[in-house]
This record gives sequence, structure tokens and C-alpha cells, in this order.
Amino acid sequence: MATIGPETQRLAKELVALRREFHARPELGFQEHWSASRIAGYLRELGLDVREGVAETGVTALLEGSGPGRTLLLRADMDALPLQELTGLPFASVNDGVMHACGHDAHMAVLLVAAKALCSLRDRFAGRIRFVFQPNEEVAGARRMIDEGRLLDDPPVDGAIALHVWSGIPSGKISIQPGPVMAAMDEFRVAIRGKGGHTGAPHKAVDPVLAAANFISAAQMIQTREVDVLSPTLVMFGAVHAGGQASNIVPEKVELAGTVRYLYEGGPDSPERPLQRFERILAGICAASGTEFTCSWIPSNPCLVNDPAMAAVVREAAVSIVGEENIVPFISTAGEDFAEFARSVPSAFAFVGTGNAAKGTDYPQHHPKFDVDEEALPAAAELFVRSALAFLAK
Repeated sequence: MATIGPETQRLAKELVALRREFHARPELGFQEHWSASRIAGYLRELGLDVREGVAETGVTALLEGSGPGRTLLLRADMDALPLQELTGLPFASVNDGVMHACGHDAHMAVLLVAAKALCSLRDRFAGRIRFVFQPNEEVAGARRMIDEGRLLDDPPVDGAIALHVWSGIPSGKISIQPGPVMAAMDEFRVAIRGKGGHTGAPHKAVDPVLAAANFISAAQMIQTREVDVLSPTLVMFGAVHAGGQASNIVPEKVELAGTVRYLYEGGPDSPERPLQRFERILAGICAASGTEFTCSWIPSNPCLVNDPAMAAVVREAAVSIVGEENIVPFISTAGEDFAEFARSVPSAFAFVGTGNAAKGTDYPQHHPKFDVDEEALPAAAELFVRSALAFLAK
């Protein structure tokens, strides 16, 4: 059993009710108008200085402690996914084709309850806490919110903390560690152009399909032959489009789309240089096949790297809640745009386990039956509270 403080314990039922409210009303990135209004109203009832409309739908609030000190930023994300919910929950999504399938509904509720608990404990810390409710995490909205809202310099932020509920970690366990914990991701769009023709006379055409097939295979050399296996790198093709309905036509063009993910600092300019290797192989395949190509990149987010000192603060808080035996290692090759905060100020990002097969909460993130073990949520709120009190302790 987790050790939960009296303030958080008193708010446990409210926490679950808030999570269900948000779950039933999911909204896509930069469309979180109902969520933002609910959050702003809740924070104003706490007497906080609230700003709305940051990066369209973002909300921030500032809590002053009992005296001067450092400033800590606590962040939750707000957006849902374009997915039809299949959970059958009584509080399932009322918005057709939109679902909180990643846990952001829980994140909003957890941070609101943590804010309420910290308001009642303000005499126990000096400095300030900035609560940040961020839109559009799924499509890297953090950078825009930071730039438009001056979140890190008004007042200057000394540290930042965020967390993610995670169904792949059993309920009752928490992961927090220094170093890279979530991958950088860059999306690619590739077009390979050849010369169309008849499949019965391929020598009179220039086949972009064969070039694309060879490239898809050859690009895997990056992760299996060119980059140290201790520097995880993933090259994944998610879409391949060519031709039309006829099967006897060599198409003029093949379009490819996918992602390159990597779990190391430095991004594209790191010694591993994953994007440059990708383009070198593409150019070589196309030169050999007589095709031409274009390649464009859509940066998503950098690698999320936990600051050792900040991770130590959060880890100590986590141990006090769930015990040393329930602190587990975890690294994900999924992306997380809290990385934008982490590369600007010392930060820590924790994972709170919510996986419980008996309750059906072990479906992976982004699954239409994804759900959260609500009994794990008070520990998540308490993690924010204890980490903040430790960081800002008088």
C-alpha cells in the first residue's frame, strides 16, 4: 500500500471524479476548450493567479509560498487522441472518434489535486510553484507554449517535474531515474520518383517500387550495423503509397512516411548522426536504381533526459510513498515533448504504474480499450506534492 499524506488522501475521491470528468470529454490538441475552462475555474477557486489562452488553450497558475525562494514548474498535458473508445466504461467518451487513450485525463486530475493539496501546505515551503496545463502533447505543443507563455523566465524557473501514468508498469510501482528516459523522434516524408510503364516491359520503365523496397530494407542497417547497440535507434516505416487500382502499371512515384527514434543526447547532430545516415542510404539506393528522391523532416521532440539532481529529489519522494522495492527501471522509445522543458531547465520525468490485468488496465497506451487503475492516482498526486515540498523546502 502506498503511503499517502492526509491532504492528498482527503482529496482521493475528488481526484477520481475529476479524472472521469476529463475522460468523458476528450479533446484533440489545441482544441481543449472545455478542459481548459474546467481547469481554470478549479484553479481560480483555489485563489491562484491564473492565465488562460497560452498557446491557444494552455492554462497556467502561480502559487506563492511563505517567503522568497526558488521556482518549480509542475506540468500536465491535456490533449486526447483521434480514436474511437471501446472500453464500455460508464464515463466513456461522449465525443465520437476522440478518446483519452494515453492517460492525459489522469494527468490533469492529478495535477489539479496536487495544486489543491499544495495550496493548503504553502506555509511549508518558500518560493513559487507554477502549474502548467499544456495542450497538444501528442504533436509537440510544449515548445509553442514555452515560447508564447514565457513559462521559464517570468519568473525564472529553477526546476521542472512531470509524470506519466503507464499501463506497462504494474500498479503500485514508480519509475524515476537519471539520464535518457524517452526517445527523440523525427518524422520523415520521402518521395522516390522513377518512370512509369507496363509491368510486362519493366526494362522500359524505371521502377520506384523496387527502389523503395530496397531502401526500406537497407535503412535497417542504421540500427543493426551502423549505430552502437547501446545507443538505441529505431527506423520505422509507417506508410507506403504507390500506384492506383491497376496491378499491371509501374507507377511514377512511391511515397514513404515514418519515424526515426533515438535514445541519446545531441539529436541529429550527435555522433550517431541517424538522420544523415538515413539520407546517405536513400541517396545511394536511388543512384543505383536510376530514380530520384526528395526527403523532408518534421522534428517532433528531442530526447527526454532527466537531470540527476532533480531525478534524485523525485526518487526520494517516490521511495517515501511506495517503498524502495517498488521503484523500477523503465525507458521508453515513445516520444514525450516534456523534453522541451527538460533541455531548458533541470527536470525530472517519472512514470507511475497503472497496469492491473484483473481490472483490465493493462492495455497499452493508444489502445481503444486503454484505461487507468484509479487506485494508483493518489500516489501520483502525492509524488507531485512531496517532490515540490522537498525541492522548495525552507
